[in-house]
Amino acid sequence: MTRWVASVPGGVRGRAPRRRLPYLGPPSYQGTPRWGFPALAWRWPTAVPGANTVAAYPVTVERVRSVGGHAAAMMWTVAALTLLAAGGEVWRYVLLVRSRQGALSDRLVAMSDTVVTVAAVLALAFAVLTAIVTVWWLVLARQAAADSADQGLPRPTWQVLVYLAIPGVNLAMAGVFLAELEHQALHRPAGRRPRPTRATAVWWAAWVVSGVLFGTTIAWRFRDGVQAQADGVLLTAATDLAAVAVAVLTALTIRRVSTLLAPIDPERMRHLRVIRVIDAPAPELRRVRTTPSRR
Repeated sequence: MTRWVASVPGGVRGRAPRRRLPYLGPPSYQGTPRWGFPALAWRWPTAVPGANTVAAYPVTVERVRSVGGHAAAMMWTVAALTLLAAGGEVWRYVLLVRSRQGALSDRLVAMSDTVVTVAAVLALAFAVLTAIVTVWWLVLARQAAADSADQGLPRPTWQVLVYLAIPGVNLAMAGVFLAELEHQALHRPAGRRPRPTRATAVWWAAWVVSGVLFGTTIAWRFRDGVQAQADGVLLTAATDLAAVAVAVLTALTIRRVSTLLAPIDPERMRHLRVIRVIDAPAPELRRVRTTPSRR
């Protein structure tokens, strides 16, 4: 008869069970631990709303950049529509000159009137909407620039809105508001008088010229006579071209000021990851606790 005997392979003996210690409570520290990860993702330095912001919805440079991007894009659209309206006015003037030599085609005149009317209405309606978004950007940018420079607002927001809404007054005060915004965006001393840069001065001059041409064109429309009507067409074309220049300069100004407030675009930042650390100092060893926690 054959008898089989089972044994542990390789002569490995069973491990003795570990002794479980009694639960002595959660760990305790002699001081507040300062280790851990930051609340933000690791990225290139950029402006972050500080803890001293008292607004319910803090004005961040990311928000200013977002609203400014929409305002700049709308400004380019206004510039295109206004340029189309200026082309229609020039076409109308050419037809007026040609009408002195003979009758014109009804279809050609109707097409010219349609281009002028549609382009002017679209440009005016879109310009009003763009102005509202631009003023919104101005309010946000003023607050963000004041917070970044650790200064107060040069003047209350209601005063800015009222001055911008009064015709004639806005021609002078718009450049003042932009100079104050630029002063704080460049982190210049609060006690120094704001002085506009060359870019701001160019925008201000274009804004004043456009406003003067707009008022002159409206006043010229009340004159009678064929020559006055022809001159009114030329004035309207010049006003439209000035408005194109203002729209383009405003879009560039919004982009420039937004860049001053946030030099780095968060959407174009590179994400970093630590691979290894070379020649780093050894971490300090924490003192071993000899007595257990009693809770």
